[in-house]
Amino acid sequence: MTVWQLTLHLFNFVLPALFMAVLMPWAGRWVIGVGGWSVKRRMGVHALLGIAVLAAGLALHGNDGKMSTYMALVLVAATGEWLMQRGWKRR
Repeated sequence: MTVWQLTLHLFNFVLPALFMAVLMPWAGRWVIGVGGWSVKRRMGVHALLGIAVLAAGLALHGNDGKMSTYMALVLVAATGEWLMQRGWKRR
């Protein structure tokens, strides 16, 4: 495997986590409302949590791309957004 192929492989591994990191703060503002942490800070936290979930899924299953890993990624992202938006104080 060349360095370029390794770079593309790693980028494609973390791409779902990075996509969720960009999407979730804006979805949280739409669903829960404005408040909580800043958008940039939430994006960073979502990126770190998402990469950790994908790495844990890879370690647990032995290969990446399992649907259970992606389900865990969505659940962790939604729970994290709810916590960072202080969702228990709203509505």
